[in-house]
Amino acid sequence: MTTDLHDSQITKSDFSAPWWLLNPHAQTMFPSLPWAWRSRPALRRESLELPDGDVTAIDWMIGSDELPDAAPLLVILHGLEGSAGSSYARMLMDTAFERGWRSCVLHFRDCGDYRNRLPRRYHAGETNDLRFFLNQLEAARSGSPNPGPILAVGYSLGGNVLLKYLGESKNDTPLTAATAVSVPLDLHICAEALNSGFSKRYQTHLLKRMKSSVARKFDKHTAAFDWDRAMGATTFAEFDDSVTAPLHGFDGKQDYYDRCSAVNFLDTIERPTLIINALDDPFMTPEVIPAADRLSDSVMIEVAENGGHVGFINGGTLWKPTFYLPGRILEFLEPFSAKPGL
Repeated sequence: MTTDLHDSQITKSDFSAPWWLLNPHAQTMFPSLPWAWRSRPALRRESLELPDGDVTAIDWMIGSDELPDAAPLLVILHGLEGSAGSSYARMLMDTAFERGWRSCVLHFRDCGDYRNRLPRRYHAGETNDLRFFLNQLEAARSGSPNPGPILAVGYSLGGNVLLKYLGESKNDTPLTAATAVSVPLDLHICAEALNSGFSKRYQTHLLKRMKSSVARKFDKHTAAFDWDRAMGATTFAEFDDSVTAPLHGFDGKQDYYDRCSAVNFLDTIERPTLIINALDDPFMTPEVIPAADRLSDSVMIEVAENGGHVGFINGGTLWKPTFYLPGRILEFLEPFSAKPGL
C-alpha cells in the first residue's frame, strides 16, 4: 500500500484485534454467529412508496419512538443482501438508542423480506431512493419547532451508495455528517479480490443468495436478461455483467463499475464524512484506499491494519465479544448530533 497513513486525512485506526481473533476471515464471519450480538431491537416497519411506482421498506427502532424531536436521527444503509436484521445494524441501533438517538434502516429494493414491484432490484450506485427518503424526512421534520439533525451510516455496499450520494449532492443534502464502513470504493478491484483465494467462499455464498433472490422475482421466460448466463455465473463480475447491468440500465459491468465506484465521488463531498476500512478486508485489497488528493477536505479515512469486513471485534471473550464500530461511528458523529446553538 502506497497511501501515506500520516496524512492528516488518511490516518491509522486505533482499532486492535484481540489475540484470539486476529484472522481476517474470523473477524468477518464471527459477528454473524447467533451469540455474537444477541439483542434484537423491536422494529416498526413502514413502506416507502418511490417516485417510479416501486416500493421498499424502512424499519424503525420502536424503542426510540418516544424520544424528543430534537433527538438526532440516524439512517442506516445495509450491505449486499443485508437488512435491519444484520448484526451490524442491530448493534448500532442499540448503541444509538443508549445515547438518546432515533434510528432506522432504509432497505434497498427487494431486501429485508420485503418484495418490490418493478422488474429490478438494487445496486451499488442506486442513490435516488436514498435521496428521496432523506428529502421526505427533511420535509416531515420541518414541521417540528426543534428537529434534530439527520446523520447516516453505510456498511459495505451501503457505504458505497452513501458516499456516491454525498458526492453527487455536495451541499444539497439534509445530512449533517456521515460514516461509511468497509466500503468497496473501487468496484473493479473488489470484484477481482472476491475471485481470489479464500475470498471465493464469500463470493460463492453471496452469489447463491443473489441468484435465489433473482429466481424468486423472475424466471427463464420473464427475465430481461440472459437467464442461463445469469444462473451459471460463478463470479460477481459475471453476475453483474449478466444481471445487475442490464437490469438497471448499464452497458455491462465495466460501465456499471466505472459509473458507480464511490472513489470517483470522494472529491466533491461537502459534509463531514469518515470512512473506516481494514487493510485485511477479504472483500477488497489495500489498493482501494485512495490517495489523499482524491479526497475533498470534508473526507477522512481511518485505516485499520486488521478487522476484516465489517468485523472490528476488539475484545471481550469468545462468548461475549466487544465491538469497535458502534462506539467509533457515534464518536465521530457526536459533534454533529445537535443543532447549532443547542
